[in-house]
Amino acid sequence: MTVRAPAGYAAIVTAAGRGTRAGGEPKQWRDLAGRSVLARSLDAFAGFGRVVLVVHPDDMARALRDFAGGVTIVTGGDTRAASVMAGLEALQGQATHVLIHDGARPLVSDAVIRGVIDALQVGAPAAAPALPVTDALWRGGDNTVTATAPRDGLFRAQTPQGFALDQISKAHRLHPDNAADDVELALKAGIPVAITPGSEDNLKITFPADFARAERILGAAMDIRLGNGYDVHAFGPGDHVWLCGVRIAHEAGLVGHSDADVGMHALTDAIYGALAEGDIGRHFPPSDPQWKGADSAIFLRHAADLARERGFTFGNADVTLICEAPKIGPHAQAMQARLAQIMHVDPARISVKATTSERLGFTGRREGIAAIATAALMKA
Repeated sequence: MTVRAPAGYAAIVTAAGRGTRAGGEPKQWRDLAGRSVLARSLDAFAGFGRVVLVVHPDDMARALRDFAGGVTIVTGGDTRAASVMAGLEALQGQATHVLIHDGARPLVSDAVIRGVIDALQVGAPAAAPALPVTDALWRGGDNTVTATAPRDGLFRAQTPQGFALDQISKAHRLHPDNAADDVELALKAGIPVAITPGSEDNLKITFPADFARAERILGAAMDIRLGNGYDVHAFGPGDHVWLCGVRIAHEAGLVGHSDADVGMHALTDAIYGALAEGDIGRHFPPSDPQWKGADSAIFLRHAADLARERGFTFGNADVTLICEAPKIGPHAQAMQARLAQIMHVDPARISVKATTSERLGFTGRREGIAAIATAALMKA
């Protein structure tokens, strides 16, 4: 849920840089799982009464097209400090506190923002999120370690960084030279800064690999598909049935165009459903005599292979057989192994179980067997 900022709190989102290290167009305008990095950064501050977006002059038309009406858009300067100052000037007389955020941090969480606001609310003149440095630190040159450095008391700075508006504005006027961030200018002006909890997910998009990491965090790179299948076959003459690829002796057989393996048919349809590929009948028409009495493993293998061809792996598959007889429990493990063998997956990803209909309906009257199945496919 978006953070609802207290009255008098505004936000500045800086996006005037060129971001050349990320490759291609400026990183803040590049797509991240269907939306621009900048759009995602702005979303985090939708609960603020006033938001100022600072952009490069070359991006003004695009910014007006994408964000006009929701935020105040101003032109940035040649340095980060100049850009922030442009945003601060746009807020004079209209806010008491400001949170300044880097537009290249699209995954900032509500918790991180709320931590900054809470610190300001209890009296801190400034607050910023950070993470303690836990890795060993080295100094180096020419790809060689030249010395080590202590990490005690070191933090990795993040944004948004929050301030009383009048104090940070004064700090910028007193020290107009560029700085790494606004905390540096606050310290130069003698403003104490409280450290609030940061987040590992609050990464700054800097290099091309950061986009892949951000997509993993968003879950956007994972294509997850679910499909379900249902099938029924009536009992008829015979002395055995085929269920999930296992032959089971029984007082009757199952009637069907193929071997009538109701469990395997339901699972095959579940996989086709996850792929939006219809059902068995689309791929193996019952009107085609070549499938008369066919081993249903042909159908399941085709569906599983089709999923792999499209880049999917199996999360899991679950089959439930509904019948009064035969007893499924003694054969469930063999069924699990056989389905896994056909699909070329780990048996631990396959479940086969059974239930009765409490002697109700056609299965309760022992007129046939029904099966339901679910399949989960994943593609990274």
